Amino acid sequence: MQRNRYMVSIVFLTFFVMSLLTNILGPIVPDIISSFKVSLAAAALLPFSFFIAYGVMSIPAGFLVDRFSEKPVMIAAFFAGTTGSLSFALHPSYGVAIVSLFVMGSGMATLQTAINPLLRVAGGEEHFAFNSAFAQLIFGLASFISPYIYSYLVLNLGTPKAAENPLLATLGKITPPALPWASMYWIFALVTLIMVAVLVFSRFPCVERTADESAGSRAMYGSLFRKPLVWAYFLAIFAYVGCEQGTADWISKFLSTYHGFDPHKTGAAAGSWVWGLLTAGCFNGIG
Repeated sequence: MQRNRYMVSIVFLTFFVMSLLTNILGPIVPDIISSFKVSLAAAALLPFSFFIAYGVMSIPAGFLVDRFSEKPVMIAAFFAGTTGSLSFALHPSYGVAIVSLFVMGSGMATLQTAINPLLRVAGGEEHFAFNSAFAQLIFGLASFISPYIYSYLVLNLGTPKAAENPLLATLGKITPPALPWASMYWIFALVTLIMVAVLVFSRFPCVERTADESAGSRAMYGSLFRKPLVWAYFLAIFAYVGCEQGTADWISKFLSTYHGFDPHKTGAAAGSWVWGLLTAGCFNGIG
């Protein structure tokens, strides 16, 4: 099978952008609580609204990919990311955040469903295991970087230094002064919109999905849901993701509340290193 290096790079870029959007929630949790005056339980609903979208959209996304193919579905998914990001950037409030994160999560879930078969075909089946692990490495790299982007924006917006930087000056004009962390969502809107443009002008290979990658039938899902082993796998994944995301999402708030560390500096760095060390483990797995 001939490899399509350009399409492999597009898939890797997609993993990077997905992670950039997905794993920024941890550093901004303290800001959400202080800015919107919400309880810990209300703040916890924000990452929940994002990740519950994976459960809601994963199966429908498979049907969409089977019917419309990867390219239009991926474009629609990134457009959902743009819509969700832009809605919060324009109207930063707790209620809008819940809805926008669900929309963004739906887009990211759809992307994950579409890109794995695409990576297998574009990179060659014999390289799929390596490419999949390398994609997770890129995913973790973006998770490591995004808290530092957040920290840079929060610490520099509204300062005299911002007037000398075109990006900071522009973000300062369109972001509420009391919510400098909300500027991240303008960045997300721009990045996802660029991805839409990239995909529109990209030529996709024809993907022949294997039986394992096909969406299947509604009767099949009904049969699976009646099997205890399926629910055991579901609970195991739920527990793992809860531990992973719970640690990353709440470490900044924990360090701020119990140890007095600045969430914009130490808290953001701690969240970054959670993902950095997970990425190091992934890199070790490639070897």
